[in-house]
Amino acid sequence: MNVKLHLRSRLQPFRGRDEWLPIELERELPAAKLAIIVCDMWDHHWCKSAERRGIEIAHRMERVLNTARDQGMTIIHAPSETMAFYADWPQRRRAMDLPPAELPTPIDVPEPAMPVDTTASSCDDQPECTYTPGKWPWTRQMDILTIADEDYITDVGQEVLNIRQRRGIELLLIMGVHTNMCILNRSFAIRNMTRHGVPIALVRDLTDAMYNPRMAPFVSHDAGTALVIEHIEKHWCPSLLSRDLVA
Repeated sequence: MNVKLHLRSRLQPFRGRDEWLPIELERELPAAKLAIIVCDMWDHHWCKSAERRGIEIAHRMERVLNTARDQGMTIIHAPSETMAFYADWPQRRRAMDLPPAELPTPIDVPEPAMPVDTTASSCDDQPECTYTPGKWPWTRQMDILTIADEDYITDVGQEVLNIRQRRGIELLLIMGVHTNMCILNRSFAIRNMTRHGVPIALVRDLTDAMYNPRMAPFVSHDAGTALVIEHIEKHWCPSLLSRDLVA
């Protein structure tokens, strides 16, 4: 079956002016040509409010993934830094055993500063949760999300490219956390895939930023997430709503 996607991007009609207009593009693709990357939906997080919001997203995400899988989309689970837990899972071995795809030469993509301040821990709890770099509480993906027999597990960009080659994927769709961090920075995520010329889009209602409203630009958490999504639409890739995947 075909899936009609409504991709939102941002257009700057007048160079030199900070004015960006949202534009929407329709693209229809066979479900088998789409792959969903589930980014860093861990079982626990060092920031309790971030963990709580992740659980809220996961309940909707599980319904979307089940429908997408039934339609024939490829599902790639990418809970970074937990691959040791999945070492013996067939879904992990399947991702590791694929022949390597050729890595396209990366291109330079200029990017202005991020619209939200993430220089500190970015936890919005009061008091802030303790942040100790390198001492992560996550061990696996949260149980809310089903890992089906036919799915893949990886946190390696090259392996995502290998899956893409094997499955004939034309567009990657990424969802999960956090919009201004892992969603952009992981080797399988938006910046790296875009720099290598791989089409990717963000599912914007199934993501959340790691942003503290007590930091610049001093807006609500939801407004901070919206600013990051706009930044991605301006400078990296389009976004869409998950309703396109379950219609």
